[in-house]
Amino acid sequence: MAVLATPTLAVESNTFQPEDVFQLEYASSPTIHPKGDYTVFVRNYMDIMTDRKYGTLWRVDNKGELRPLIGGDANDRSQTWSPDGSKLAFVSNRSGSNQIHMYWTDTRDQSPVTRLTGSPSNLSWSPDGKWLAFTMFTPAPEKPPVSLPKPPKGADWAEPPKYIDKDNYRYDGGGYAKDGFTQIYVMPASGGTPRQLTSDDYNHGGQLTWTHDGESIIFSANRREDAFHQPANSELYSVALADGEVTQLTDRVGPDHSPVISPDGKKLAWLGYDDEMMSHQLTQLYVMDLAGDEPRLLTSDLDYSVDDVQWADDSRGVYFAYDRHGDGHIVYQNLNGKRTQLTDEMGGLSYGRPYSGGAFDVHGNGQLVYTLAHPQRPADLVLKDSKMKRQLTHLNEDLFAHKELGRVEEIWYDSKHGDYKIQGWIVYPPNFDPEEKYPLILEIHGGPHTAYAETFSAEVQLMAAAGNVVLYTNPRGSTSYGEEFAQEIHHNYPSQDYDDLMDGVDAVIEKGFIDEERLYVTGGSGGGVLTAWIVGHTDRFAAAVVAKPVINWYSFVLTADMYNYFTKYWFPGLPWENPEHYLKYSPITYVGNVTTPTMLLTGEADYRTPISESEQYYQALKLEGVDTAMVRVPDAPHGIYSRPSNLIGKVAYILHWFEKYGDGKSESK
Repeated sequence: MAVLATPTLAVESNTFQPEDVFQLEYASSPTIHPKGDYTVFVRNYMDIMTDRKYGTLWRVDNKGELRPLIGGDANDRSQTWSPDGSKLAFVSNRSGSNQIHMYWTDTRDQSPVTRLTGSPSNLSWSPDGKWLAFTMFTPAPEKPPVSLPKPPKGADWAEPPKYIDKDNYRYDGGGYAKDGFTQIYVMPASGGTPRQLTSDDYNHGGQLTWTHDGESIIFSANRREDAFHQPANSELYSVALADGEVTQLTDRVGPDHSPVISPDGKKLAWLGYDDEMMSHQLTQLYVMDLAGDEPRLLTSDLDYSVDDVQWADDSRGVYFAYDRHGDGHIVYQNLNGKRTQLTDEMGGLSYGRPYSGGAFDVHGNGQLVYTLAHPQRPADLVLKDSKMKRQLTHLNEDLFAHKELGRVEEIWYDSKHGDYKIQGWIVYPPNFDPEEKYPLILEIHGGPHTAYAETFSAEVQLMAAAGNVVLYTNPRGSTSYGEEFAQEIHHNYPSQDYDDLMDGVDAVIEKGFIDEERLYVTGGSGGGVLTAWIVGHTDRFAAAVVAKPVINWYSFVLTADMYNYFTKYWFPGLPWENPEHYLKYSPITYVGNVTTPTMLLTGEADYRTPISESEQYYQALKLEGVDTAMVRVPDAPHGIYSRPSNLIGKVAYILHWFEKYGDGKSESK
């Protein structure tokens, strides 16, 4: 029977235990010094006393010598070098609130250089190193439409009503929206009063890049009057420092974002696509000459979405990243179209569940530092050039050197539908014996347009350490297998992705070491949708945990934070115009078929898949007489694992539920 180790045993355990989550570290945001001799990065760690994740700036040289850049406990981010490498600007809460800080390489001093009332982001140096641009939410309070009498002095009145008329009025992880917009600012790099460049009632967020003459800043925004009804239709603009005049640079139906000026100042690269109103569309790379040539698409032959574009020093080509079969690829492509792969092992940033995704930086025309995807370690840094490859950090050896983790094995299997091969990974419990019979946990990713990878996952490793074999896969709808594969579930979700998951379970059972009476299933977000769908379509699982799900698509699109996007891209129309479609793909429609004991688990501050979805299913299961329970995580948004203790609690409750039905399938009704 799978059991969760007790804290008293965990001290001496040689396997990964719940409290070990607080010992995890990982590297992110590598930023190579302009001279190329060392890299500054964010060293992320968990604090057991505050139950928070922190990230401070560290430096590592090209031989792997590691030292703190500044020291102390803080959240540092968005670091960027001045053009001459003499200063590093970054955002930090070291002074008590998020401010722009400066680090001077000659003296190794650091200090805040702003006294902002908001939180700055997207720092960008001017070409001459004299100015810093950034974005910041700028309040624009609106008076309530009614005037209420003030309470008498000393009176204890209720909090006054809140009046909301915004289109998008709340955001997962951000709460209820305040009055105002994100604007662009510029300030002297030596410190001083920032000057607001944009002031129109639109959000001017995202990556900033300066023109070569330092007279304008290029940015992305959706400045349409009907932006609410065209949520993915942004354009590139420039704003002049002299007078704040905004000029539109692109004009098409679809998003344009992440602009980057070439080092010679003559070309602009950016990301985007022509919007065809699909739930998943490939993000592609474009380049245009600022002198006026038409944009050129550089990745028309690439069937994967592009990310993180960086120019080579000679302006003759670009570096960028994409995921293929869950692996993070970094490539160089010259402007004539020739593409060279530099690595396929970037990733490791999602330590909770095994999602793909990493970060890199490039120096000169080939020196590369990237985060490493490894099945038994969170992200470390690797240095690679044309002559060598060296792992620069080993941040978790103090924790894992004396522990046995679950072995991760790649698996490919046939799908019953179409000619697809489906990729997945089996995680074996420590001390696995192929002659024994083990419970199997099917763990399903969210999205649904995302991808799992062969990378470290604290949740999966805790499940394996408790004596389970764990299977996670990338069924149709997953990214990194081409656009057609991802679009299989367009207006068709869930559907044959369910069969892809069941085919994976069968493929593992065929190996001979799985107890078929102890099959369990769980998943979060899109994986929660599929878990609820599974128990409504089969009784083969002994127990299920449905985490942060959508249960009723009709109610979901009317309560989720991105409702204007979901109704337009995920469905053929509005719910009251297409009620049959919404209900056909809603797990609530099939609740009468459920006999599997099913637990719900959702954050109470989740505005992406609101907890009302879980409450519906909980009450429906109760009415149907199915064994059920509901776990509500206080104050947690959609990203439950943002607090380390919540990650631990999530896995503990999942394992408790599976252990409760560890003797095999149970008829609930």
